Amino acid sequence: MPAKKSKTSSFEEALSELETLVESMEKGDLPLEESLKSIERGIALTRTCQQALKDAEQKVEILSRNTL
Repeated sequence: MPAKKSKTSSFEEALSELETLVESMEKGDLPLEESLKSIERGIALTRTCQQALKDAEQKVEILSRNTL
């Protein structure tokens, strides 16, 4: 059974893929259908990143409370 990826790794991978999508779309060379698929994927990746950041923020808050 393969080991699960850490959330940090997932965040980094999602952010990297999102950056690649944005660069590709900024070139303006994609057909409409591919642009729509890229937007859908970008939204999913953004949600993944937002959730990872929210989880990290909660951990920092918990750690901060425990050290005070």
